[in-house]
Amino acid sequence: MKSIQIITAALAIWLIVSFGAQAATLRFALPEDEDLADSLQAASLLAETVTDPEARRLDIVAAAQADYRRLLAVMFENGYFGPVISIQIDGTEAAALPVVSGNGAVESVTVTVQPGPRFLFRRAEIAPVPPGTAIPEGFAAGRPAGTDILRETTAAGIGAWRARGHAKAELAAQEIVAIHPENRLDAVLTLAPGPRLRYGPVVVAGAERVRETRISRIADLREGRVFDPEEIDDAAQRLQRTGAFNSVAIVEAEAIGPGDTLPLTIQVAERLPRRFGVGAELSSIDGLSLSAFWLHRNLTGNADSFRVEGDIEGIGGGTGGEDYILSFAYNRPATFNAETDLYANAFIESLDQPNFTAERAGVEVGARRIVSDEFSYSYGVAYERSRVTDAFGERNFSILSLPLEAEYDRRDQDLDPTNGYYIEASVEPFNGFETAGAGLRFLGDFRGYQGFGGERRTVIAARLQLGTVVGPAIDEVPSTDLFFSGGGGTVRGQEFQSLGVTLPSGQIVGGKSFAGFSAELRQSVTDTIGVVGFYDVGMVSANSDWSDGETHSGAGIGLRYDTGIGPIRLDLGFPVSGPDDQTGFAIYIGIGQAF
Repeated sequence: MKSIQIITAALAIWLIVSFGAQAATLRFALPEDEDLADSLQAASLLAETVTDPEARRLDIVAAAQADYRRLLAVMFENGYFGPVISIQIDGTEAAALPVVSGNGAVESVTVTVQPGPRFLFRRAEIAPVPPGTAIPEGFAAGRPAGTDILRETTAAGIGAWRARGHAKAELAAQEIVAIHPENRLDAVLTLAPGPRLRYGPVVVAGAERVRETRISRIADLREGRVFDPEEIDDAAQRLQRTGAFNSVAIVEAEAIGPGDTLPLTIQVAERLPRRFGVGAELSSIDGLSLSAFWLHRNLTGNADSFRVEGDIEGIGGGTGGEDYILSFAYNRPATFNAETDLYANAFIESLDQPNFTAERAGVEVGARRIVSDEFSYSYGVAYERSRVTDAFGERNFSILSLPLEAEYDRRDQDLDPTNGYYIEASVEPFNGFETAGAGLRFLGDFRGYQGFGGERRTVIAARLQLGTVVGPAIDEVPSTDLFFSGGGGTVRGQEFQSLGVTLPSGQIVGGKSFAGFSAELRQSVTDTIGVVGFYDVGMVSANSDWSDGETHSGAGIGLRYDTGIGPIRLDLGFPVSGPDDQTGFAIYIGIGQAF
């Protein structure tokens, strides 16, 4: 009478709900295994139906009758092939009730599951499989049996054949025998790999404004190449990454084509081509920043994008005057090859900073290679001309450079990461004309995130910023390419660009090297509210090797409100150390985490 003992010790959960004049009690008597009990409750329709105040008797009876199959499936998935399931409505087995059984109130519903013994594999075989195929560890003699592991093993075998070009691999036969006296299961799975296929004709469907030839070029599924499911996934991701499509699906033909080929259909649904957006960020020191952009996702019918963006920064702040920036960005996907895009950027800006003013314009043309979802790099040629007024006087700069940038992103999400890391680095050799020197500029941004707990409600985040200019004298570099510290992007609580290199005259200019470190402890209080404690430190040096620099630091607390697409950020920062007056505070408001 072991099963009776199990039920006696089983978990009992009572949910009492009221709907109108009717009160119904739902009781679950489930196995002691908490994970199994949770799975059974999650699969039950009754758990949702009984708590619905608008549910009628016929709804509850229908849900109960559907639950037999649903609960049985959960038991089979977990290796219990002899369970006893009883669902009683007011003392009568639900299976014996007609769905249309009157409109009377339901007083009680009892769901009882006696699991019986758990079956183990006596025999576990799958064949044929390619050499080196990784079969799930759970598919072996002596391990718990269940339909989940059978499906997982079948998928692994079929996936291994497909990865070798056998696109139509399938489960040809399965022999599943339960030996009840021994509580054992024999499972023999037979696969049919089918022929090794090559891509056949590729047809595009759903294209309206984007040229079909460009869609095929971006997908790059060339006829005659051996079928590769990973290559097909990459093709779909490249098309999605252009931003021109709401959805992309690459559909394999049902039947094999002539000569062991596989016809494909690229099914796309296009987005509206135009989009615009606005943004704002507020700081008690930096002032108000406003931004707006206009984007065309398919400028010439080649899934090429063109973006115009305008920014006004420093409105009403203590950071000099207002800064005005107008930028243009063009991107043409799959120009040099399927993974390499052409980009062309240009900008015009007027800067009124605390320690300098500048009028600048520049253009850059290059190639961006997207190696994977995580890693990309770009290279190009850029020209910039500027007129700068700072402690060294008014000077004109003309700079020709060869920028090389790389980005590696392993964060779980962009605006509110809880795990992973992010690395961005650039090296830019340059040659100057007029008053500009020649040399190399390096920038690095390294961020790491570690979450704790089941839902990662506690997160430690850290950021290291590095920058240096090697080669020219400090007065041969425009102030826009030198380094300052202080403000929302470096050290919160300190005044914007308050730390630089102090000349004998007492005036401040930017340094040739910079190092900044930030650490945050982020804690979720509710599903939408979070609090943050932070500490920032920055160092600026007149030398290229980060030596003999001055430092300052700031710390504070923050509040986060999760909007679903990213948190609204409110930070209160205080100066901690540095050469300036360490009194006062600063408030920063924006969208997304500080880093």
